[in-house]
Amino acid sequence: MILVTGGAGFIGSVIVWALNQRGIDDIIIVDHLGSGDKWKNLTGLRYADYCEKSDFLSYLDKGAFDAHKFEAVLHLGACSSTTESDASYLIKNNFEFSKALALWAVANRARFIYASSAATYGDGEHGFDDDADGIAKLTPLNMYGYSKQMFDLWLKHRGLLDRCVGIKFFNVFGPNEYHKGSMRSFILKAFEQINQTGEVKLFRSHREGYGDGEQLRDFIYVKDAAEMTLHFLDNPAGGLFNVATGIARNWNDLVKATFAAMGRPPRISYVDMPDSIRNQYQYYTCGNIEKIRQAGYSKPLFTLEQAVDDYVKNYLQSNSYLGS
Repeated sequence: MILVTGGAGFIGSVIVWALNQRGIDDIIIVDHLGSGDKWKNLTGLRYADYCEKSDFLSYLDKGAFDAHKFEAVLHLGACSSTTESDASYLIKNNFEFSKALALWAVANRARFIYASSAATYGDGEHGFDDDADGIAKLTPLNMYGYSKQMFDLWLKHRGLLDRCVGIKFFNVFGPNEYHKGSMRSFILKAFEQINQTGEVKLFRSHREGYGDGEQLRDFIYVKDAAEMTLHFLDNPAGGLFNVATGIARNWNDLVKATFAAMGRPPRISYVDMPDSIRNQYQYYTCGNIEKIRQAGYSKPLFTLEQAVDDYVKNYLQSNSYLGS
């Protein structure tokens, strides 16, 4: 049995899909569906049971899952909004819940794989290396990133980090993200802008050395992110691992790839970056993936152009979900 928290969400539902592709459906999904369209991510998936997040910890305390032998806990559930300002909510949701689940997984000898975040790296002043020895000096730019760092540090201080796997996801995009509102990838937003206006607006650069639209990101396709995560079901390595491509590409490249996948010539305009985010804006992210390669992950990754083409043609244009 495999437990997947956040299993109806973006990355979580794709991981369930990837498990299904391996012939695995002995899965319990934990999530909060709410009143939006997140439930649609579940419709094409195979799983044994579903539990609402608000009930889950009390069920654990009552022994509701004691009859199951869990091979692994894939903890993808969290508040993933980088703009969330309620620190107490983030502590309860991203830190306290994660602590309780980690202790339960360890006590039940289940492999514990969880979503950390590349947001822990902040502005990249200390690099983007997934070395656990350096995490204490990282300075996240927002409370979301700090809530993730708090859990990384808690595991390290408890001596549990090497027994678990923390995945630092970089800029993940792809199918099943449709419900995420303002946190959807820019590819999806660009696709919508192109259909509505025929052009895409990007931020101007406000930093010397970067042209307009040339701010750099490590964009990774969600199918690759899921496969890299599931690598640790069969691999005993522990600690923190970047899930990225190791290649930084700019926003202009991303948008041009979207136009190309839609069969349209690129039309890009530039607008000033709002003052509210200008001082916190990242101009460069690129994950060092040497560690996960050394841990045995050798599959080739989608290029940006291949990933955007697959996403646009096979999902966005038909409004399709994985597995449906």
